[in-house]
Amino acid sequence: MSRLVIMTVGKTHSGKTTFAKELEAVLQQAIVIDQDNHAEFINCHYKKLRPTEGPNTLKYSITNAIVNYAAEQSNFHIILSNSNLNKTGRTNVLRYFHDKGFESIIVYFDLSMDLLKERVKQTQRSNVIFRSASSFLEVLEKQENSTEIQVPSEDEANYLFTIKDPIHTADIIQQIRALVGGI
Repeated sequence: MSRLVIMTVGKTHSGKTTFAKELEAVLQQAIVIDQDNHAEFINCHYKKLRPTEGPNTLKYSITNAIVNYAAEQSNFHIILSNSNLNKTGRTNVLRYFHDKGFESIIVYFDLSMDLLKERVKQTQRSNVIFRSASSFLEVLEKQENSTEIQVPSEDEANYLFTIKDPIHTADIIQQIRALVGGI
């Protein structure tokens, strides 16, 4: 059976982590790799090593080590739970997996800004993952105004699913589950 890499794409509080956990619960042999966990680990234990400016290369190094280990040392389907809003970054990650024989799925969370702002206002999530922002609202506003965000296209992965309304999440999970059975 081919292995899958499932990449979630979306703004903060769009449901990527919840979706990834729910998908992991229904798929046999799947693992979630979530960069927020790596950011929290660094901020709790290695804050002095964080870069003060530019990309968080330490976080990316930790993520890459875990991704490489999961791809090369396990038989798990891999669920990547982070924003993945930049097409160049997505392309590079998916090329890595395609070169290893993985089939790819992008799940794009295209929820309204009104819903995302409401979720951010009501969040109970810890902001310990932050390095350069003070709140999830600030993160969302940066994402809303970013020129680097690019909507995924069908040519990027073997399969593309778009979630415009959270009520469709369970249906998408079942469609992916059916794909796993067919691969």
